[in-house]
Amino acid sequence: MAITDYLPKDLFAGKTVFVTGGGSGINLGVARCFAALGAGVGICGRTAERLESARGELEALGARVATAVADVRDYAALEAALAHAAAEVGPIHTLVCGAAGNFVAPAEELSANGFKAVVDIDLLGSFNAARAAFAQLKETRGNVVFISAGQSFTPYFAQAHVGAAKAGIDQLMRNLALEWGRYGIRVNSVAPGPIEGTEGVRRLAPADETFHRRFKATIPLGRLGTAEEIGQVAAFLASPLASYVTGTLLVADGGQNLPGSGLLTHLIREAMAKGS
Repeated sequence: MAITDYLPKDLFAGKTVFVTGGGSGINLGVARCFAALGAGVGICGRTAERLESARGELEALGARVATAVADVRDYAALEAALAHAAAEVGPIHTLVCGAAGNFVAPAEELSANGFKAVVDIDLLGSFNAARAAFAQLKETRGNVVFISAGQSFTPYFAQAHVGAAKAGIDQLMRNLALEWGRYGIRVNSVAPGPIEGTEGVRRLAPADETFHRRFKATIPLGRLGTAEEIGQVAAFLASPLASYVTGTLLVADGGQNLPGSGLLTHLIREAMAKGS
């Protein structure tokens, strides 16, 4: 299923989307959806090689693309990346804050630096991007989509750092929606479930067929999601179809969080015990 089977190929023609962490994973899937719908695309990340590979994929979809090596924890670097995208492709209409960090660590084994690193990348990085893009978003009366996670509202074993960071992002989203609505800027979050082929799933789920079969059984829809499915949700939120939607967390997880995290906690603890 291609997004262009359901939405016009020129839906975002003349508009620019900027995606932090856009060189791979969910964020690249989001960028691909916008590119397929006619948007110009700016992406930033920490690895030039990934960005150039992503550029090739996006240009193959017909998009004009601007890339910049930038760490979201570095406000000045983000400002420069956003200015570069505006000069190369056009003023930012949609900002997708997707750069994130994660690893499995029980709280009693989690270092202060490890906790800080995830909060800095996820939460501080999201604020940095939104604040640095504000002037462009005000000009275009654009919108922001934060990439959140189920850890924001459901406690998960060995994910205290991620839960704190993502909960902060969702509250930041609500505050910005409240404050920036007067400028015509909409702000929302998407909370993906486990997504096929991503670094996040590789870090959280060992490469074990039995584990993955049991893992999928904890999800009501019985499968992992795809990066393109999250891109479709982001495109909806950025489109005129959602013109009266702001301050909203949209969960796209196949129902994973409906039964809570108990079964997944059991699987993760079991896998960690086998690895010790």
